[in-house]
Amino acid sequence: MFWCIIWPLLAAIIGGIFGWLLKSLFCNCDDEKKEIENLRSKNKRLQAELDACLKEKTVPAAASGMSDLANTNMASNVAASALTASISEPELIFDAGLAKSIFGKKIIADDLKVIEGIGPKIAELFNDNGVNTWYQLSKTSVERCQEILNIGGKRFEIHKPDTWPMQAELAFEGKWAALLKLQDELDGGKVK
Repeated sequence: MFWCIIWPLLAAIIGGIFGWLLKSLFCNCDDEKKEIENLRSKNKRLQAELDACLKEKTVPAAASGMSDLANTNMASNVAASALTASISEPELIFDAGLAKSIFGKKIIADDLKVIEGIGPKIAELFNDNGVNTWYQLSKTSVERCQEILNIGGKRFEIHKPDTWPMQAELAFEGKWAALLKLQDELDGGKVK
């Protein structure tokens, strides 16, 4: 009778300790919050620089003799050029050994099929529409992902890409344990 109470209690304590250890090993929540704040402040700084650049480059229409439309077009072109120049794909630092050790299979760099919910045909469809890398997919909105699926026709429209950019970001950043944990919670790339 005594052991009927002790064994489940002992199992619960050991399970709790094991869960806490796993969480502390694989969860860098504080680091991620700091990184998000750093990216937000960098984004604000870049937006301020862009606004200053636009203000500096835009010539008043009355002084230059240009129409408002021409002045607006010039400002749009400057903004587009500045935005294009500031967006460049960072270099992928890929550790195939680490990825294999966590996933238990060979992972190829920038293979979109690593993303749960993306198979060979969807990967090909995304490649045909300019999304070729994990980084590009991580920066593609869910709405744009759905547009690409819609381009493929009826058989692709049923897929739900809600988590694909998030999964791609984890793959690009080499956060394989977090990606595997997320994928364990998904069903075909969709939240269960």
